[in-house]
Amino acid sequence: MQTLTIIRPDDFHLHVRDGEALKSVVPYTARQMGRALIMPNLKPPVATVEQALAYRRQIEAATPQGSSFRPLMSLYLTDKTTIQTVREAKAAGIAAFKLYPAGATTNSDAGVSDLFKLLPVLEEMAKQGILFLTHGEVTDPDIDIFDREAAFIERIMKPVLQQLPELKVVFEHITTAQAAELVCQAGDNLAATVTPQHLMFNRNHLLVGGVRPHHYCLPIIKRESHRQALLAAVTGGQSHKFFLGTDSAPHPKHAKENACGCAGMFSAVTAIELYAHIFEQAGALHKLEAFSSQNGARFYGLPENSDTLTLVKRPQRIPETIAFGNGEVVPMLAGEELAWSVAY
Repeated sequence: MQTLTIIRPDDFHLHVRDGEALKSVVPYTARQMGRALIMPNLKPPVATVEQALAYRRQIEAATPQGSSFRPLMSLYLTDKTTIQTVREAKAAGIAAFKLYPAGATTNSDAGVSDLFKLLPVLEEMAKQGILFLTHGEVTDPDIDIFDREAAFIERIMKPVLQQLPELKVVFEHITTAQAAELVCQAGDNLAATVTPQHLMFNRNHLLVGGVRPHHYCLPIIKRESHRQALLAAVTGGQSHKFFLGTDSAPHPKHAKENACGCAGMFSAVTAIELYAHIFEQAGALHKLEAFSSQNGARFYGLPENSDTLTLVKRPQRIPETIAFGNGEVVPMLAGEELAWSVAY
């Protein structure tokens, strides 16, 4: 196959930061994606409708003229989120609330300390039809970092699904066989996003031959058996429950190549090409369109994008660095060659 035309995709998990950095990265997503769900973990977090609308205006201002790209906004769930906040969010067209367990990842200090104290708020989300997005890791120091997603499933996810069967939940950036199995077996109220890095890499890519700071992300990359389970999930019989969410998360090069480097991989430059490579290698290129352009829109209750995007079998070399505000960011697979390109 030399060309592949698909409905324009959406990215249902994206970080674009703010300020000058935001202006650097938004155009990369806008030229590929019809929509993107913007994560709210700024400093301070985007926890109110007013903050979300201001953030959306900033993103729209950075979108290239003539682009039809549309940011979808989410709110940061905190211990102080109220039922009234949920109602205001619904009225303002906010798509979702995002759970960051306190201390789980970048800028999660304001995250939830005890989710079960917020069950009335989650009940209101179910009533209002607003989605609940979860960063699915526990943060207990006694739980091994490679086991935190599996522990979250047992301690948090299963009880919440049992108590609130009407709540629509997205298990974000899943990384384990346990998460893939849960999503496949659960009801239609649970779906998941899957990143390119968790479909391409195992923990050898992070640690063998030296620590690779640009492969460090949270949730952390797992064993090869988990990667294979994710590939089987996004291409298998329950694949309609999985959809594109890059978790593209840019950090300045100096902050990644640091004694205490930041977690996150910046994939927005070649997001759809990375997924095309993954699905082709898995012998499932025919399932790329559903994963990238249909499954997520359906779960969010949105129409599919009305235009298309064409991929061509034309090699491209990913840049070593990309301008990022006053500095630079290293993209995923920097300096390497991809077989696919977008026909812009």
